[in-house]
Amino acid sequence: MQTTAAAAAPHSFDNSWSTHLRAGLVLGIPFVGAQLAQLAIHTTDVLMVGKLGPTELAAIVLGTQLFFTMFIFGCGFTHAVVPMVAQAVGRGDTVAVRRSVRMGIWVVLLYGALTMPVIWKAEAILTALGQQPAVAALAGRYLHIAQWSMFPSLIIMVLRALLAGYERAGIILWVTIATLLLNIVLCYVLIYGHFGFPALGIEGAAYAALGVATLGVVLLLIYIRCVPALHRLDIFVRFWRPDWGMFREVVMLGLPIAVTILAEVSLFTAASLLIGTIGTTELAAHGIALQFASIAFMIPLGLAQAGTVRVGLALGRGDLLGVRRAAIAILGLAGVVSLIGSLVFAVIPYTLATLFLDTARPDAAAVVAVAGPLIVIAGAFQLVDGLQAVGAGLLRGLKDARVPMILAMIAYWPIGFLSGWIFALPLGLGANGVWYGFVLGLIAASIMLLGRFFMTLKRMETDPATYQAVRTATA
Repeated sequence: MQTTAAAAAPHSFDNSWSTHLRAGLVLGIPFVGAQLAQLAIHTTDVLMVGKLGPTELAAIVLGTQLFFTMFIFGCGFTHAVVPMVAQAVGRGDTVAVRRSVRMGIWVVLLYGALTMPVIWKAEAILTALGQQPAVAALAGRYLHIAQWSMFPSLIIMVLRALLAGYERAGIILWVTIATLLLNIVLCYVLIYGHFGFPALGIEGAAYAALGVATLGVVLLLIYIRCVPALHRLDIFVRFWRPDWGMFREVVMLGLPIAVTILAEVSLFTAASLLIGTIGTTELAAHGIALQFASIAFMIPLGLAQAGTVRVGLALGRGDLLGVRRAAIAILGLAGVVSLIGSLVFAVIPYTLATLFLDTARPDAAAVVAVAGPLIVIAGAFQLVDGLQAVGAGLLRGLKDARVPMILAMIAYWPIGFLSGWIFALPLGLGANGVWYGFVLGLIAASIMLLGRFFMTLKRMETDPATYQAVRTATA
C-alpha cells in the first residue's frame, strides 16, 4: 500500500538535500539583502533628520514608528498572498495566481484608505499620548505627506509575493537597493536644500519616502511586463472586477498574520516602556542591544520568507517529501546563521556597544556597562527568535495562520512579557530581566510553532484525510 505522501506526489521531484539547500540560499539571500536594505532606508532617514536637532530627531522617530505600526499590520495581508501564489504556482494554476495578486492589491488599497484618517490625526494622537506639542506637530507634518506612501509601499509587498512565488527574488533585492540609493540622494537634497532645492527639513524626508515607494512600484511593474512568464498573467486586465471569494481568503488568512506581527512589535514597545521606568541609562542600553538584535534578525526573517515560498511550492505540487526537506533546509540555514551571530554577540559585546556611543561623553561608560550584558543575552535571544520566525514562515507556507497566531500571542505576552516583568521588578534583575523574559517567550514560541508544523506535516504524511483537508484548504 502506498503512503499518503507517495500517492500525493506521483511525479519525480529533485528532493536532494543539496538542491533544497541551494534553492533556500538562492531565494533567501535576496530576501535577506532586501530586508537589510529596507532597514538602511529607515536608518538613513533618522540619521539625516537627526542632524537638524533633537526636536526633529524625536519627531522623525515618532512619525516613522506610527507609520511603521500601521504599515506592518497591513503587511499581514501581503504575507498571506505569498503562500497563495506559491501553492498556485506549484499546482500550475496561473488563474489562481492572477486572482490572488489582484485581490491582494484590492485588500491593501482598502486598508491604506482606512489608515488615512488615523495618520492624518497623528499630531492630536501623539499630543494625547503625552508627547511634546512641538515634536507632535513636526511628526504630524511629516505624516501628512508620508501617509500617501502607504499605498505604493503595500503594493510593493504584494508584487514581492508574486515574484517570490516564481522564485525571482533577485529583482526584489536590486529594486530595494535602487530605492535605498534614491532615498539617500533625495534626503540629502530635500532635507538640507542642496542643488538649488529649498531646505524642507523633516518634510523633505517625507517627500523622499513617497518618491522611493513610487519608484519601487514602477520598477517592479516594468520588470513584470518585461518577463514573458509574468506578463502573460495579465495581473491588471479587468482589474476593477471583484473576486469576492479570493478577497475573503486574503483577508481571512492575512488578518491573523497581521495580528501576530503586531503582537510581536507591541511586545518590544511595551518592553521599552517598562525599561524606561527603571532608568534612562538602562533604556539607552536596551536601545543599543535591540538595534543589534533587529539587524541580526533580518537574516532569519529573510530565510523565513524563503521558507514560506519553498513549502508552498512543494505543497502545491503535492510533494510532501519536498515540504519536509525544504523546511529542514531552511531551518538548518537559519540555525547556522543565528548561531554565528550569537557567538559574535557573546565574544565582543562591549566593543559592539561602543559603536552607538560617543565614548568621550562622561555618561557613555555607564551605558556600555549595562549594554554589554544585554548584547550577550541578545545573542541567545537571536538564536531562538530566528527559529520562531522560521516556524511561523513554514506554517504560512501551509496557509496555517489562526492557531499559530494564538500560540505566538501566548508565547509573547503571558510567557515573554509577564516573565520579563517578574524578572525585572519583583526579582530585581532590571533590564537584564526583561531580556530574560524575551528569551523565555521566544523559546516557547519556537517550540510551539515548529512543533505544530512538524506534527501537521506528520499527520499529512500518515493520514489521507488530513492531507486532503489541507490540500482542499490550500487549493
